[in-house]
Amino acid sequence: MHSIKPANIKENIVFALLYFSFFLVLVFLILIIGLTFYHSLGTLSWNFIFEPPLNGMKEGGIFPMIIGTLLVTFISAIFAIPLGIFSAIYLVEYAKDTYYTRLTRMAIRNLSAVPSIVYGLFGLAIFVKTMQFGTSMLSAGLTLGLLTLPTIISTSEEALKIVPKTYKEGAYALGATRWQALYKIILPVAFPGIMTGIILGLSRAIGETAPILFTGVAFYLPHLSLDIFQQFMALPYHLYIMSTQHHDIEGVRGIAYSTAAVLILIALMLNIIASVIRHRFRER
Repeated sequence: MHSIKPANIKENIVFALLYFSFFLVLVFLILIIGLTFYHSLGTLSWNFIFEPPLNGMKEGGIFPMIIGTLLVTFISAIFAIPLGIFSAIYLVEYAKDTYYTRLTRMAIRNLSAVPSIVYGLFGLAIFVKTMQFGTSMLSAGLTLGLLTLPTIISTSEEALKIVPKTYKEGAYALGATRWQALYKIILPVAFPGIMTGIILGLSRAIGETAPILFTGVAFYLPHLSLDIFQQFMALPYHLYIMSTQHHDIEGVRGIAYSTAAVLILIALMLNIIASVIRHRFRER
């Protein structure tokens, strides 16, 4: 009879723990998505997506909230993506490894852990009051942009660091300048990792309520607002109101779950688009 080696026992225990962790995450994921869509049955439809809210939010759809959410996310992307990528390039390629550089990196990473309500208060003080943008889509978009910046900078920095040094050395050996090596060699290789960070940041921004609560979102507007200097309606805030503040919470429960389902679908679409882009760049 063969005895089981201690090394095999440890390996089996580690494998069981890994498998259990993965299984547990999968169960939670299925429960969250499954229950959300199950409770949205009977409410979620094309009319729900393309109609405005009616009768005190108890009927109709969420079309203005979808447009408001997409526009404010677009503003935050315009603000945060170039600023985040350029900052990461500077930190990796140009900044010297000094005490102040390391301190800056640590501060950026710590900003990722700052509660979103703090960003909301900062956006209120800077964009709404100091810069006089008022409670508007622009103020909310810039505040969400600040929220996503630490994620984009940190992930872009890590993506740039893992590009093999031999790529850069080979470009220099062929006579390329520093900018040509960066633009032609390093950025295309690092782009899939940078794209992952962008999507993670924007996916967080699209579902945040606290930062836009102080800076521009409205519970209800009688018309669809496309003016970036006016207030707007958004899906996360609409979901918050339907779930906690509405005078007939049980009556609008289906609308709340359907709003959550649409938010999940938008985040899923963003991730699919990012995966397609990443796949195309990896094939080059």
